[in-house]
Amino acid sequence: METLGVGIIGFGFIGKAHTYGYLNMPLYYDPVPVRTRLVGVATSREETARKAKEQGGFEFATTDWRELIARDDIQIINICSPNSQHAEQLLAAIAAGKHIYCDKPLVVTAEEARQVEAALREYRGTGQVTLQYRFYPPTLRAKQLIDEGFVGNVICFRASYLHSGSVDPSRPMGWKQLKSEGGGVLQDLGSHVLDLMDHLIGPVTSVMCDMRILYPERPLPSGEFVPVEADDHVVMLARLANGATGTIEATKIATGTEDELRFEIHGDRGALRFNLMDLNYLEAYDLREPDSPMGGHRGWRKLATVQRYEKPSGFFPSSKSGIGWVRGHMHCLYSFLRAIATGEPAEPSLQRGIQIQRMLAAAAHSAATRTWQELPR
Repeated sequence: METLGVGIIGFGFIGKAHTYGYLNMPLYYDPVPVRTRLVGVATSREETARKAKEQGGFEFATTDWRELIARDDIQIINICSPNSQHAEQLLAAIAAGKHIYCDKPLVVTAEEARQVEAALREYRGTGQVTLQYRFYPPTLRAKQLIDEGFVGNVICFRASYLHSGSVDPSRPMGWKQLKSEGGGVLQDLGSHVLDLMDHLIGPVTSVMCDMRILYPERPLPSGEFVPVEADDHVVMLARLANGATGTIEATKIATGTEDELRFEIHGDRGALRFNLMDLNYLEAYDLREPDSPMGGHRGWRKLATVQRYEKPSGFFPSSKSGIGWVRGHMHCLYSFLRAIATGEPAEPSLQRGIQIQRMLAAAAHSAATRTWQELPR
């Protein structure tokens, strides 16, 4: 079996999550699609690069991400840098013919999307964008049930991704709160929830969007207050191809929430609902069950999806063990490595990442113009 060298650009929160995936893939999947080894890591400062090398067990560290792309012993480039840096790094990795695993959102601007899309026409590697919420057992099972016709014709839906980290007005601004760095809740959380609903019940054909900034100014780490440009809260009215309507929300100012991606999908045959904070279960309601006598068998049921992945997974941890947040990242990365091994297209692809970016841009334009916007396909 071939062993592929990995270079990871960025070692913040997501960089650590991806590194965990590569290190532990052989424990979760037997056999693994391909073997990997962590060759290099790049961060912006020497002290963080040295620490990343030690923590992740990389063979070397650098402050210049271009060194990773230039090396012949690195075949996979994993992009975990701030959003505004993605496009340049993607273009360099595409030109070098590397396999690419890139955190969402793929790019930030319409021009970046055009440049990457043009480069992908001659690309022969395998590329995937990290949209890991497709890859938990409850969301995988939801997709199966929807495709089987369990919910029937979708009538209405609601979906939200709720955080509370920006409620505190004294919280210093990081790059995710800076518009110049591609920050804002639409890009950060909206990309996940819009992709998931479009994947499960789409296509989402049009949206009417509103966005809010909670506080006009926030402090930098230095203590200096500066104007806030990046959105804290986004709400969309959304319409599906069949005429069904629903809401899609993303926020970092939902007091009392932790990391709550939720959805409810209501159809003419049944319904499904899910909450990321109750990750072991998908809830299902079957309208075809009898409702008599005294309610019969009809009602919401909790399907114990837990860690019931299909082989070659499901052995470690046990399929009955409680599942955690990092597990979806593991299966998302596994799907990427499997695509490399089989030569099949990765999904969600880099092209899908471009499509999601254009959908987000349409939503932002809707908020700016207060008009319904068609979503590009």
